[in-house]
Amino acid sequence: MSQVGIEEINFYGGVAYLDVCELVQHRDLDMARFDNLLMKQKTIALPNEDLVTYGVNAAKPIIDKLTEEEKNQIKLLITCTESAFDFSKSASNYIHDYLGLSRNCRVFEIKQACYAGTAGFQMAVNYILSNTAPNAKALVIASDISRFMVEKGGDVLSQDWSYAEPSGGSGAVAMLISNAPKVFSLDVGAFGNYSFEVMDTCRPGTDTEAGDADLSLYSYLECYENALKDYICRVPEADYCNTFQYLSFHTPFGGMIKGAHRSIMRKLVRAPTKEIEIDFGKRVQPGLTYCQRVGNIMGGTVFLSLISTIAHADLSSPKRVGCFSYGSGCCSEFYSGVLTQQSKAMIDEMNIAYRIDQRNKIDLSEYDQLLYENTKVKFGARNLLLDDCFEMDINKFFSDYPALVLKSIKEFHREYEWTS
Repeated sequence: MSQVGIEEINFYGGVAYLDVCELVQHRDLDMARFDNLLMKQKTIALPNEDLVTYGVNAAKPIIDKLTEEEKNQIKLLITCTESAFDFSKSASNYIHDYLGLSRNCRVFEIKQACYAGTAGFQMAVNYILSNTAPNAKALVIASDISRFMVEKGGDVLSQDWSYAEPSGGSGAVAMLISNAPKVFSLDVGAFGNYSFEVMDTCRPGTDTEAGDADLSLYSYLECYENALKDYICRVPEADYCNTFQYLSFHTPFGGMIKGAHRSIMRKLVRAPTKEIEIDFGKRVQPGLTYCQRVGNIMGGTVFLSLISTIAHADLSSPKRVGCFSYGSGCCSEFYSGVLTQQSKAMIDEMNIAYRIDQRNKIDLSEYDQLLYENTKVKFGARNLLLDDCFEMDINKFFSDYPALVLKSIKEFHREYEWTS
């Protein structure tokens, strides 16, 4: 069977972050609930950042490594997001332009809550496997932002998202999919799906979030168990403890992952508590490390977990990783692939840990101001010149490496520029 998977992968996590513990204390939220989050930091999207800037900044280091011939082999560009700013035009059109991709390329955007990244990945995989365009490559970009906002005179603590705020992050993962999977070689045909209709979390308005946290947790647990069982139906020899040396999860927050893993270890393995704790630290924690510093980036989170796994795993010999993707509403999938020493070398080359470390800490007074400033770039903004309309100096957060930023909106059309 043909090989297929991720040839290159990169993550971009913005330039500003907030300490989550300080935020919880600032909001006077229940610290006991915070302890269950297993969160440390979250990336903050600035007004001149959106899903396009995040997506381009994640993909550009990948594109820059390609020869012109290799770049022209990208025949498919899929943007996966629930942070779109247009009901019609795809953000892929902007990304395609700023990456300078060939015009002989199929571009579109998909939405399926936090499952969208995996949906785009699997669609790209099957495009490569079909061989309808021999030697083609596909670029999949999962890009999302949590842009919380409050109208003048409003009360932050009265918002529906008050408890979602600490875990909501921003970021993008870009993946080059091909028949030369240097980073992640997919186990073709080894997957399990589980889906049903549930109103766990949603975005009832273009810039609002709502949901039932408990229902979301139960839905996640149900999906993880049953997607895994569907996987085992297709791969009867699979064993939860021995088949997968590592596990990467869609990570709304670390506590949910710990609960899901514990539930399966109890139900399927019947492992005692101490063994579960040890196993969590060995197979799951490597994939949580970056997620704990970025927050939930929706469709890209499972792939951020995969990147984190690769960065912190022992890959002295090939290892199989099981991946679980979940999207509210809901759709889920469990799939797997193989990692090698080359996987780690490719991740190290992207300097992802360094970029996360280089973000600037935003203080709580600046962050609260940002919640009001964000209303100026909310969905439907028609005309906007970023340099002229914000009291806060947002440019000070950008460091010495170039990044694409939003410059202006003119009759709904977004214009971007590169920082120096």
